[in-house]
Amino acid sequence: MSVTLRQLAVFVAIADHDGFGAAAAALGLSQSSVSHSLASLETAVRGELIRRATPVRPTPLGEVLLPHARATLSAARSFDAAAAAHTSAAAAASISLSVPPTVARGLLPELLRLWHDHLPHLEVTVFEAVDDEIGQWLDSGTVDAAFLIDPDPLPRGALHVATDAYEAVVRSDHPLAGEDAVELADLLEDPLLVTTSGFGPPIERLHALAGLPYRPARRVRELLTLLSMVEAGLGVAILPSLAASMLSGTLTHLPLRPHLERRLVLTGPATRPWHPSVVTIRDLTATHLGPG
Repeated sequence: MSVTLRQLAVFVAIADHDGFGAAAAALGLSQSSVSHSLASLETAVRGELIRRATPVRPTPLGEVLLPHARATLSAARSFDAAAAAHTSAAAAASISLSVPPTVARGLLPELLRLWHDHLPHLEVTVFEAVDDEIGQWLDSGTVDAAFLIDPDPLPRGALHVATDAYEAVVRSDHPLAGEDAVELADLLEDPLLVTTSGFGPPIERLHALAGLPYRPARRVRELLTLLSMVEAGLGVAILPSLAASMLSGTLTHLPLRPHLERRLVLTGPATRPWHPSVVTIRDLTATHLGPG
């Protein structure tokens, strides 16, 4: 079988951009070149990879091979970067980083400034995703690095960047808003609003620690939608303290008892070599954070 990196890049681009024209634009190729490369790849694998219909989607075979194509391209990028590092320390490089929403707003801006100040030639593309997606994207090669929450076991080479705790989020006019801290039991009279973006299991664990029933009134996917619902007086929420940067002036956050923390970890992939620039930003971040 003869498969080229260009063919794999075309395949991934078509899947990511939902079409041949958009993939061609993203790759800087003609649409006919994109079509020819995909056709050649399909001949090599002896099967159709992309459905030529609207919307354009991978076939079952395409779904099986897409993660391998991503991983191969990611490894190739890492290979190029490692080779370039031996010829020019200032060579331009680019990496992709996936983060959960609370990290994107509460932690990442400071780190991006740090990386830019020390590595001006490095371009970091940030993809915001829910917890489950982040691990999948890192494993598949869609991204080169990620912030993971409470990984077990801790990936080799990973850096523990921060720890934050789960807190209550209420309207500023809520009767509990002026308290220094609140007991989880104090929130039982309010409908509990929960996001499905990874916070359900720890909130359920909090209730178990307190010996209380876990009965969410509503579940929503988007964190900003959840906060809008709290603003509208539809209930209260429990979120990590980093979410404080996302709160409007009509909301406030309160320390919560029992106390439950989460660890935020910067890591590269577990099953293939890291992109050299991921190693560089990890080491730079570790130096910035200092001991502990």
